[in-house]
Amino acid sequence: MAEGRIQKALSGFYYVHTDGGELLTCRARGKFRREGVSPLVGDRVEVRELGGGEGFVEKILPRRNAFARPAVANIDQLVVVASGAVPRTDPFLIDRVAAIAALKNCEVVVLLNKCDLDPADELYRIYTAAGFPTVRVSAVTGEGLPELESLISGKLSAFTGNSGVGKSSILNALDPEFHLQVGEVSDALGRGRHTTRHVELYRLNCGAEVVDSPGFSSFETDELNLELKHHLPETFREFRPYLDQCRFQGCSHTKEKGCAVLEAIRAGEIQKSRHLSYLRLYEELKPLQDWQEKKRRT
Repeated sequence: MAEGRIQKALSGFYYVHTDGGELLTCRARGKFRREGVSPLVGDRVEVRELGGGEGFVEKILPRRNAFARPAVANIDQLVVVASGAVPRTDPFLIDRVAAIAALKNCEVVVLLNKCDLDPADELYRIYTAAGFPTVRVSAVTGEGLPELESLISGKLSAFTGNSGVGKSSILNALDPEFHLQVGEVSDALGRGRHTTRHVELYRLNCGAEVVDSPGFSSFETDELNLELKHHLPETFREFRPYLDQCRFQGCSHTKEKGCAVLEAIRAGEIQKSRHLSYLRLYEELKPLQDWQEKKRRT
């Protein structure tokens, strides 16, 4: 038996990089399907080697976290790639991912690409004020890449962002051995065409492990669940100092008198755009009921 990490999952095969340096093409034991568990990219696993570069995934080791879409596990941080140029990123997309990440005990780095075209001043202001590590980069000129390398070195990071913001271009710029397909941005639609078709883990020369995944459309309703509904205020990091200061217990931080979060917004201590995203998520999650969650899991 050997231990390793799943690098890629494709068409029922799991590509495992073992601690001994081998890359094994593995099938998963039928017990996982019977138990309703799927091995994920990023999983630490035990594998039984069969020879000839093949094997079986025998056991999934305990996970730090797991995401449904994209299907990844044990992520240290999500690197959310955004842009002030075409396609311009809606802050709500960043905030939605950041809330899900907080629930999963996963850090967030905001990466503002295409700064050679637009410095994304407003996005930079919002997310530095909110306390997120926020870096301006350019996959074209190389600006900001050394700072990015220092943030991801020694960690497993998943790169995500709306299509066309340059996730694959950044990975190509970080490591010249990369040859990831890069998509064009549609002039008519102002958004990129998907080029990442599956989830895959890569090792960079700087000592980082990264997952390139499909764009924000993959963060669908699987992650918008009752757990997020019940803990939504805590997932907004700058809300936390104020949550126990509201006048009334059970404050929703939407419109109540004596709400410390709303007072902090009026005082400029919390960015208005962040609270607007909170309100949008609050309304999305509001209809969820306990019985729906139980039904979804059966």
